[in-house]
Amino acid sequence: MKYIVTSIALVIGLMASAQNVEFKSANFKDDKDGFKAAVAAIKAGDEFFELGNEAVFLVKSPGINFELARREYEKAQKLNDKNGELNYKIGVCYANSPYSEKCISFLKTAFKLDPECDPFLDYYYGYALQLDGDFSAAKKSYEKFEAGYKKADDFSKFVTKRKKECKAAINLTADPVRAWVDNVTELNTAQNEYGPSVSTDGAELILSSNRPNGHTPNEIGGYDDDIYVSSIENGKWSKPKAIKGAVNSESDDVSNNLSYDGTKMLMHRVEDGQCDIYESKLVGANWTAPTKLPSAISSTRANERFASYSHDGWSIYFNRDNASRSTGYEVMYSSMQSKLRQNYMAAQMISTINSKFNEGPIYVHLDGETMYIASEGTGSIGGYDIFVSRNINGTWSKPENLGYPINTQYDDFFFSGTANGKYAYIASNRAGGSGGYDIYKVTFWGPEKEPVTATEDYLLASIVNPIADNSIEESVTVKKKSFTVFKGITIDAISRKPVEAEIEITDNTSGKVIETFTTNSATGKFIITLASGKNYGIAVKAEGYLFHSENFDIPKGSSDNLVNKVIELKNIKIGSKIALRNIFFDTGKSLLRSESNAELDRLVKLMNDVPNLKVEISGHTDNTGSAKSNQTLSQSRAQAVVTYLTKKGISASRMTAKGYGPNSPIATNATADGRQQNRRTEFEITGN
Repeated sequence: MKYIVTSIALVIGLMASAQNVEFKSANFKDDKDGFKAAVAAIKAGDEFFELGNEAVFLVKSPGINFELARREYEKAQKLNDKNGELNYKIGVCYANSPYSEKCISFLKTAFKLDPECDPFLDYYYGYALQLDGDFSAAKKSYEKFEAGYKKADDFSKFVTKRKKECKAAINLTADPVRAWVDNVTELNTAQNEYGPSVSTDGAELILSSNRPNGHTPNEIGGYDDDIYVSSIENGKWSKPKAIKGAVNSESDDVSNNLSYDGTKMLMHRVEDGQCDIYESKLVGANWTAPTKLPSAISSTRANERFASYSHDGWSIYFNRDNASRSTGYEVMYSSMQSKLRQNYMAAQMISTINSKFNEGPIYVHLDGETMYIASEGTGSIGGYDIFVSRNINGTWSKPENLGYPINTQYDDFFFSGTANGKYAYIASNRAGGSGGYDIYKVTFWGPEKEPVTATEDYLLASIVNPIADNSIEESVTVKKKSFTVFKGITIDAISRKPVEAEIEITDNTSGKVIETFTTNSATGKFIITLASGKNYGIAVKAEGYLFHSENFDIPKGSSDNLVNKVIELKNIKIGSKIALRNIFFDTGKSLLRSESNAELDRLVKLMNDVPNLKVEISGHTDNTGSAKSNQTLSQSRAQAVVTYLTKKGISASRMTAKGYGPNSPIATNATADGRQQNRRTEFEITGN
């Protein structure tokens, strides 16, 4: 390679080169064994280095080849860290890894030691400058490489891409978008965390990580990817835990997308070198073993990854690698012909979205009109950037860069937003993180407004706690569609325990059933979205419970409203027995304490709502004291409850008071906790 330089630059270059220490035996006379080992390590590393370079050139994943190469090179680096070419190779290895920030120092050192150590140094030195935020200097370095690189191949598309990135970065960083981007430190480790998919309400998040998981590490000591879950607790994310159920394996398991009702999850898994898309379903508190999607999506002839549900559940969007040309992964979609049979049609490419480089994770907003795509092309400012596309008359528009600071010169991908559009979570390996890829929270400022009244945030149909939301009312980035989040929980009216129930939502104007679904068996929770401007009917059925129905209006033009229902179901099954744990007496007495009123009033409501219901109220004690005194006490306490209900208008003929003393324990009397459980008041349905 020939360079046109000034005499001053030539002198500087010679001075720099003079500091370079070649791997020659004459330079290591005092450590011949170390020299031989270093040379052998470089030779071994070069084999992996070439494999990694070939993959990058073909817009393919280099796998762990660069990591294997770097491990060998670092052995030689311990003997001699003053060699330009070795620093260059280590820098390239880092540049093509999640830890790309680390390449900067090595490539700058290589350039200082020997600016002609490799024909590609100017290209990678430009990349180091780009990562360091010196976009103008980076562009000049790319141009210098372009002028000297004469090999007849398609590498020029990479140089052109980098130059465009620098130009875009200068413009976008000068005009940042109205958003905060914060590292969610409680989710991140020194390993890679990525694949965030946040619940519709923002209260639960799944992610993937290669943190130590007890599995067998690979040849470089790394672990496979597993899927983890975190929930909001007291305003902060809990420490991620392995997702419950038979989801994680000893293969790479990567989370992709939660369905909007929180009952299904798309993921991809790598087995025997083949990457395919799988689906797992939430049953109770556990996720089922993942099932590979049909061949229209998970083809045996290609690799697929990064899938997303469509807003209506009819389609799945995903990435598929293109074996016929070197354009990496492309965005495809496949739609079902029938939800009942779940038979998918042949996948179609979305030509308006795909670029000449890899497309990454996809997220289709529940408005059905907005898609977020990560891409290495299309106008990135470096690595993967997140873009937005709009569905206009059935066609997805050309993606637009979301801007800085959401996007940086590093990899930024895996956009996943809450229903209200105020927050999103992304993954990025930008400078300053915990290590590798980290999870970041994006907060959209929106136009300046007074804060809205605090409301309970949207809730996912899973085990999470509601949180207060005092945030800015709107987002400037997410296009709004008029819809309302309808969420809630089905519980037993007396025990307050979750009840699995079937819910049917009807458009009362047309009489059409909008949706039928079952609430979570472990939590009773559910969440769906409904169009505004309609009157809806809700019918709730559960075995052994009284049928429940009601209607509600969603005003036209409402956007991001919340309908929150606690649906209390009345147990009418004869023989059903429920412990009334919130009825309290003083020790040894039968006088009801005032804290019992809320529980007793729920029982009054049940008796009024089901006029034919008959019950037995029973009192129970532990075995402390004499059997006779316990029998008398339990009868008096049961009668006290009946008396309260009678005073509230419930006919005494519908109730029986019965004291069982210590004769019907439900736990051991050998412990304080067991005795506490045995001291209880119960009601049993005897007729309806």
